[in-house]
Amino acid sequence: MLKISRGGNLLRWGIQFLILIVATLVVYIVMDQGFPPAKPLLQPVASKQADKDRKQQLHYVAVGDSLTEGIGDQTKRGGFVPIVAEDIQSRYQLQTIEVDNFGISGERSDQILKRVKQDQDLRNNLQDADFVTITVGGNDLMKVIRNSFFELTMKKFNKPRARYQERVTEIITEIRSLNTTVPIYTLGIYNPFYLNFPEITDMQQVVDDWNEATEVATRQFPKSYFIPINDLLYQGLDQEVGVAANLTSSEEAKTVGEDETEIGRVDNDVLYDEDKFHPNNIGYQLMANAVRDQLIATQNEWLKQGNEDSNE
Repeated sequence: MLKISRGGNLLRWGIQFLILIVATLVVYIVMDQGFPPAKPLLQPVASKQADKDRKQQLHYVAVGDSLTEGIGDQTKRGGFVPIVAEDIQSRYQLQTIEVDNFGISGERSDQILKRVKQDQDLRNNLQDADFVTITVGGNDLMKVIRNSFFELTMKKFNKPRARYQERVTEIITEIRSLNTTVPIYTLGIYNPFYLNFPEITDMQQVVDDWNEATEVATRQFPKSYFIPINDLLYQGLDQEVGVAANLTSSEEAKTVGEDETEIGRVDNDVLYDEDKFHPNNIGYQLMANAVRDQLIATQNEWLKQGNEDSNE
């Protein structure tokens, strides 16, 4: 009886062992045929929360000259920068958008480059930025005009423009060294000079050449974009103002009011009345619209590229 009992136990153990081996082989065969492993039903809560927070907060860093500072903005809020921030926050339903404005009126490209290299607060913010805008070039151009005003020719702009292009390249290079992935949007300059210097008849060509130098510099880098604004500003709103008002008679002058009686007076309704150089509130809104449109367009490019990469 004792031997039969032990034999029965051994038989049962043998059957269970065979079942275990068969089950293991079945699992191995199924996995070897390429069936995907089961996915977890829930993602970790901490990971989902971190991802949610990241998408609902952005850090916008603006660096540049008086256009970034917002000179001419009568609301004293900072020109186009806060308009862009508020538009993006509302459009994408962000919880917050942190804005750091490092615009200083009157700065040329060499001075902006120096700050990007040496201002630790600016550098820290650039390292953390989700997108960056740069305004640069107007003061470089004005320096050439001031230095050679009485003997100004087209050739006078050639060497300064080449050096300017090199400095813009250095500015973007330095930002890239701090933040390898941040999108950088560099705005062009516009031509208010026909109002202040009507004798410089070739100034629009000079401005176009200057903008081309900026665009060439930006194209050297990934996620670096040039935003032209000349056509938005130099002729006024809807391109209906900013040209000479040819009032040919005193009778015609009387019909437009006492403040518009100068023969051939030139005006621009998107420039600041006090200097006829910087944008006014309308001008800054037009600039903000251009930046916003480029932000949206390029974000869609990144999303498309990301989907293509994931499908390869």
